[in-house]
Amino acid sequence: MSVSKELQALQNFNCDHRCVLTVYLNTNPADPEQQNGAWKIQLKNGLKRLDEYLKASKDESEMKAFADLKEKVAAEIEEHQNDLLKGVVIFASENPKLWSVHYVQIPVKTNFYWEDHPVTEQFEYMIKAYPQAGVVLPSFGEVRILDTAMGFVHDEKTYSFDSGLDVWREQKGLNSANQRGTGGSHVDDLDQRLRENLDRFYKDMGTIVENMRKTKGWKELYVVGEADLAKSFAGSLRQKPNNCIYKNLINVEPNKVLHQVFER
Repeated sequence: MSVSKELQALQNFNCDHRCVLTVYLNTNPADPEQQNGAWKIQLKNGLKRLDEYLKASKDESEMKAFADLKEKVAAEIEEHQNDLLKGVVIFASENPKLWSVHYVQIPVKTNFYWEDHPVTEQFEYMIKAYPQAGVVLPSFGEVRILDTAMGFVHDEKTYSFDSGLDVWREQKGLNSANQRGTGGSHVDDLDQRLRENLDRFYKDMGTIVENMRKTKGWKELYVVGEADLAKSFAGSLRQKPNNCIYKNLINVEPNKVLHQVFER
């Protein structure tokens, strides 16, 4: 399910009584306030405060429902504590059933809620600031596509370019005299055909990207690459990208690519 569809489902979710635990937890290791795993204390204290509030209300059914969810949420985060990014967002309910977990690579402000609905305001802001987007990195040898939302890469695909030309056979068929006398024209012909084949490859890839834009619900699209290649790929798209970034990041790890796109 896409993030936007999940948000819509969360907004439509409701209980007859309070049954939804919403957790926003800042786990950013670069945050000075999160040194030495401070998020563990914040998680413990946040859940404890809700627990004390419910005990004061003396609602046995709510107390039991919360106790079960509290343990489940704590176990989920503890299980993934070595893989935490900048934040965790969890929406949980036992009856009716709800379990929505997001490990995100963007800032999160720690908050805990126990309500009859998921508290989605911060989640909505995160999606607006870091929307579902496609990031396309065209190069001479391949096209790399990142499917992202909220600063996190959900999927990555790479398509390799086959020039369709046997360069070595072209060169082997020339004797030394021909190479000296007409080598330039052969190279020009080869370069021209190579460029034509690359343009065809980009056109085919443009169709694939347009289909992905629709099926994955991308709100934005970015093209990142050397200027001539990025411009060429952007020209293959029916709808212009939101931005072209003229940097060769084809071999850069995904999170650093997203930093260049969304946090410049």
